[in-house]
Amino acid sequence: MTDPIFFDNDCLSAFLWVGKENLLVKLYPGQVVIPKQVYDELSAPGVAHLKAKVDVLLSHKQASIVKIDVGTELYDLYYQLTVNPDSGHVIIGKGEAASIVLAKFNNGVIASNNLRDISSYIKEFCLKHVTTGDILTEAFNRYYITESEGNKVWSAMLSKRRKLGATTFSDYLKSKNP
Repeated sequence: MTDPIFFDNDCLSAFLWVGKENLLVKLYPGQVVIPKQVYDELSAPGVAHLKAKVDVLLSHKQASIVKIDVGTELYDLYYQLTVNPDSGHVIIGKGEAASIVLAKFNNGVIASNNLRDISSYIKEFCLKHVTTGDILTEAFNRYYITESEGNKVWSAMLSKRRKLGATTFSDYLKSKNP
């Protein structure tokens, strides 16, 4: 995969919380993109340590930040998703909306675990999508982690209240390859 990957807060934070942002850099060199709205969410006092980790990635040019400018077609869609959704859609968070908009307009991939809020937009806009589980599976398939290491990372992510869709990484792997 060489498309830019636009991370929303929940997916990016899953890796930041457990100190495994190196997997993102290794798997997706030059592809890790953080919407400005997500970066701003990481500026909250309670998670400033996560922002500091992102700042390291940025300083080493292992990730980039992208803004959505007011007065653009991107901003119009962003506003729609966050303030005034079409009938049948719900208002979604700023980070999710920014990731969706940027992925749509840049032929990219959205990295998010928040399927309940964004799945209708993924379908509607025909977006490519990955979750934390998909990313860990790719790391496993490329021999960057073992299944045992994946289970430890998964457990650590769950302890930080990340919603991953399975009890263990092994269970996640089984659900993807029954």
